[in-house]
Amino acid sequence: MSQITSLYVYKAVGQSNPGIDNADLVERLGLDPTGPVDPTRMVSSTAYYDFLAELADRDPDGVALPLRIGATMRSDDYGAFGLAWKSAPNLRGSFARAVRYGHVLGNAETYSVETAADGLFFSLDKAGDGRMGMLLSNEASLSAVDTISREVSTGKFAPQAVHFKHAPRGDTAVYEAHFGCPVHFESGRDALLVSEESIDVTNKLGDETIAGFFDAHLEQHLASLKPESNLELQVRRAVASALSEGVPTVSSIASGLAMSARTLQRRLSEQGHSFQGVVDASRKELALRLLYETDYSLAEVAFLTGFAEQSAFTRAFRRWSGQTPRSYRLSARAPD
Repeated sequence: MSQITSLYVYKAVGQSNPGIDNADLVERLGLDPTGPVDPTRMVSSTAYYDFLAELADRDPDGVALPLRIGATMRSDDYGAFGLAWKSAPNLRGSFARAVRYGHVLGNAETYSVETAADGLFFSLDKAGDGRMGMLLSNEASLSAVDTISREVSTGKFAPQAVHFKHAPRGDTAVYEAHFGCPVHFESGRDALLVSEESIDVTNKLGDETIAGFFDAHLEQHLASLKPESNLELQVRRAVASALSEGVPTVSSIASGLAMSARTLQRRLSEQGHSFQGVVDASRKELALRLLYETDYSLAEVAFLTGFAEQSAFTRAFRRWSGQTPRSYRLSARAPD
């Protein structure tokens, strides 16, 4: 089952209308409305989405509620994860830690970084069925990323743009006033577009030694997670390692994880994923890395990502990123 940190529950209630008693919503999640707040304690993501949707329904300014929730977040709220974010040398390091260690805050959210022509996308991929509470949670998450980026950077951080997959829930000016930049809806991604200049500005408390200490702690935490809590990540890695021999079958991946194909598909479904979706994400992630980090020909990259023909790879890459593999490589490697 997909889970998310209970920290968000308390932050959400704290930003709801003070004239409304929402203790009953917190209790339904099996939590004490008075705390204590423990970011390592998880709640079902589905239950959290339903909680958030009802909270917004009760709030007279429900459109702005998730943005307010995100704006209250501070890096220290996230425990070791937040301290690793804060002590990274720059936001590039902070974002890399979110990609690597995001699952310590629950397996419902996965972050990724993708180079764009005019910066990079820090993207959120959330498990779920697209219900209203999930959309609210996406808005709160990107608001939180924006907030803690502003908190830790020595520069005047501001995203170049914000993207949401869903349609606006109200006046778009509310979103643009909050983020201080253009906000695009129905764009095909949930992400912040950040300039290369902003991501390489030094963090206020950036220290490689301190960051390394928290990295080691988070590696241990990640390794201690129950197998089902990071199953999607395990499948991604297994798929990536097998792609040079062609697209692996669900049976072959399941066998490597010591379970049946039916069990693997069921557990992925419980976390809001499909096997085909995970395979697609693995191929995209590997393709982006190979195009950026290596000098392999496009035909070789196509082969290594499981495509029999370069033309099929090009079509898939256009679907993933909106550009050809060649144009992506040129823009990703272009000098600042």
